[in-house]
This record gives sequence, C-alpha cells and structure tokens, in this order.
Amino acid sequence: MSDKGGEGGKASVEAGAEADDLDAEDDWQRWASADYGGAVDPWEDLEVVVAEQTDTPADDVGLDDDDDGFIVDVRDLEAPPCPAPLGIIHVIRLGACDHCLSRISGRSREGAAAADHGATIRAEMVERDPDLASDDNDDEGWCPFCEDLFDDVDVVVVRLLASLGDVSFEQMQIGIHIPKDLLQEEDRLRTKFGAASSRPLKSSFVAVIESALVEAIPNLRMVKDRPEVMVLIDTLTLRVDVDVRPVFIYGRYRKLQRGIPQTRWPCRACRGRDGGCESCQNTGLQYLDSVQDLIGEPARAMFGAEQTSFHGMGREDIDVRCLGRGRPFVLEMKQPSSRNGDLEALTETIASATDGKVEVNDLRLSMRSEVARIKETKAEKSYTIRFRVEGGIDDEAATISAVESLGGAVLAQQTPKRVAHRRADKVRQRQVIAVSEVMVDGDEVQFEVRCQTGTYVKELVHSDEGRTEPSIAALLQAPCEVLWLDVKEIHAD
Repeated sequence: MSDKGGEGGKASVEAGAEADDLDAEDDWQRWASADYGGAVDPWEDLEVVVAEQTDTPADDVGLDDDDDGFIVDVRDLEAPPCPAPLGIIHVIRLGACDHCLSRISGRSREGAAAADHGATIRAEMVERDPDLASDDNDDEGWCPFCEDLFDDVDVVVVRLLASLGDVSFEQMQIGIHIPKDLLQEEDRLRTKFGAASSRPLKSSFVAVIESALVEAIPNLRMVKDRPEVMVLIDTLTLRVDVDVRPVFIYGRYRKLQRGIPQTRWPCRACRGRDGGCESCQNTGLQYLDSVQDLIGEPARAMFGAEQTSFHGMGREDIDVRCLGRGRPFVLEMKQPSSRNGDLEALTETIASATDGKVEVNDLRLSMRSEVARIKETKAEKSYTIRFRVEGGIDDEAATISAVESLGGAVLAQQTPKRVAHRRADKVRQRQVIAVSEVMVDGDEVQFEVRCQTGTYVKELVHSDEGRTEPSIAALLQAPCEVLWLDVKEIHAD
C-alpha cells in the first residue's frame, strides 16, 4: 500500500468525522432556526434551568441574573404611570410600601395619614387583581422608592425627643441627609411610574417626621426662618443632631466701678487651663469680675443656658467707667433650656447681684443680626477726662485756651504702645468734634470732649511720646498724666 493510499485512508476517516460534525451542526442550525410557533420551543429548557436556579415564580424570573450577566428588571418594564389602575398595580408589584404608594399614586388623601391611605389603595387594587395579595406575601425585598426609610420614623422621633430633653421651644426647622444614590433612583422611578404631582422622597419623609413631632410637642410650629431649634437627621445612620439656637438680649450697661474688664480675662499665668493656678486662686481668671459675667450669669441662670458670649459696641479700658445711658451690647446665651424670661426682673437681679458695680437698662429680646449692627456701628463718644500737668500751671487762661483749641482738630494717631501687641502699628486719622467744660484746679485740668469713634483719648492728652499729634502735652509743652477717664455718653440709637 502506497504512502499516498495511507494518507488517503486517513483523509477519508477525517472527512467522515467532519461530515458527522457538519450534520450535527446542521441539526443544531435547524433546531435553532425553528419557527417560534412550532412544536419545539428552543427556550423551553432554558426556562426550566432558570426556574430551577431561582426557585421564584415565573413573573419574577426577570429580576435575576443568568450565567451571561443579562438582567431583566421589572422596574425597567413599560407600564402606564399612576394614577392609572394598571400603573398603581405595577408600582405595588415593584414592592412600594404604603407610604410611597400613597405619595406617588396621585390619589387624593383627604386628611388621611399616608400609611393608612396607601393601605386603602393597596386593598382596592387587590380587589381588582387578587394575585397582588400573594405577591405581597412572597416579597421579602424592600421598597425600591424609599428602601423602607419610613419604617424608621418612630426611631428617629424617639431619638429626637430624647436629645431635646427639657428644652423649651415653639419653633423648629428640620434638615435631612439622604444618600444621593437613593434620591437619584427614587427620582427615576417616581418620574417613570408615579403621578405627575407625586411628592419627592425627601420632602415626604420630612413631612412625616414633622407630623409626628407636632403631635408629640404642644404648640410646636415648623418654620423655615429663624428657628429656635434646628434638627439634622442622617437617614443612613439614623443619627439625630439637635442644635438649640441661642437667645439674644439687647441692652445698655453702665459700669459704675473701675477695675472691671468688659469680658472675661483669663489668668496670664495659666491661661485659664487645668482648673486655674495659685496665681489666680484656681479661678482661671485674671480678674474675678467682668461685665460679661456680672450681667451674663444672672441671665444664664434665668434662661438655663450653658454659657454666654458678650458683644459690645466697642469697649472701655479696665480703669474707665461707663456712665450716661450706658454702652449698647448684645448678650448671647448658648444652648438655653428656656426662651422665656422676665427682663424687668432680670434688670433688678443684676443691679442687686452686682452690688452696684454694673447696671443695665432697656433690655429686650434681640437676634443675631443685631450683633453685626452693634459691632459695625461707628458711634461718636463723649468723655470726661482729668489730668495733671507736671510742674504746675502758671497761666490758667492760656491752659484753658490751649485745651479748647483742640475742638475740631484732626488727630494723627499712631497705634499706642499699650495696645501695639494686639493691633496693627499704623497711623489713624481721628477727629475731635468738640471740647467743652474746661476747668483748672491747681495743677489739674478737667474737660469734656466729643470725638470720632476709635479715638485714643488718653493719648490725646499725654501724646504717647509724640505718637499722637496734636496733643495737650505738646500744646502746653509739659508732660501730662491722665488721672481718670469716664465715658460720658455713646451717641448711638
């Protein structure tokens, strides 16, 4: 047998095998191209496999993945939007909870609670399509519109009430954080299947929370501006943060005793840390009294606040009294447990508790915006000042004339040495409005001066080694020492 014949035999065997493969392929092609309405269903075995793998009703097969990663989600199927009955039935099949069914169905609630309204709609649709009842029983997933967020309402309300404790208030504002992906998916589904007037998830959830709180807290009003309590709810963790807004009180104070700073002055040695030190007798304060505490502590006790902040229209030096109508201020009381206080009684309490050191008048409730007004108002001020001329006074009339000549003068004041550590070193222009009531008593002179806000009045007298020009010391050609200074009036309001 020739080699050629051997090769031919081998080829014939291979050809036969190839023919068998082609026959098999032809059979598969004939089977695969069989008419859809024929006796043989090419997808029958696939449906059996899918059903066996998923163990779910045929209507729900499209919810699962096959081996090729192909997904058919009923949420992507076509259905008429609500309020069409078929649209509502489809939403129920999607797994909508009663709250979401109520808000996206487009059916009028007429005062009914959302959950009750949704349950009523569900019952009506079950009467139309009894299979919905079994679908509800078999569904173990969560609502695709809210991911069962409304089931957490009671938990959120309980936590919120616990956080509020005994805080007294009447106006509340609620903010809420919902994951972005949930909001986007809810918006997609609601836009596709919900009624045109359906309410978004975020505002609906807030409305349910607000309704529960109004029922639990007497006289509560929900507001969008100037709330007394602000609440932030994180729906992912169910964390509830409560911010009790401050109470603000406006008034004027008169400081009748020298040696009292306007605000708390921490101890220079320990800075008020670690419970103080021996230098401050463990108080943490350089001065035990301050206008802030003399006024703020009685107010804090009355309103049950945790702490106070003091905002004054400027400030006087520690050795300067503040007389006349007093200096305008706003007292901020943080985290108050009460928002109602008798301000007339508070005025009397401060006067008696401070032993005549500080008085207040014109107290009234205020708001945060007035803090900015207090800080930004550039009010002229009048002072009474007394100083001594070193070496005595030879010509009383010339001295009075020199002092009076400063009326209307524009001063060039370089930042004084005594405040250079906390203020920029620069030259400021300030005007003296008027000088009056000049009197000479031996080697001492006393006068009243009205000047522009921000004027350094002591430096007007002694010149601060020439850093203020002109000055009384320069005009008299003699060193001058300020004995005392009083704020006579702050020309505001």
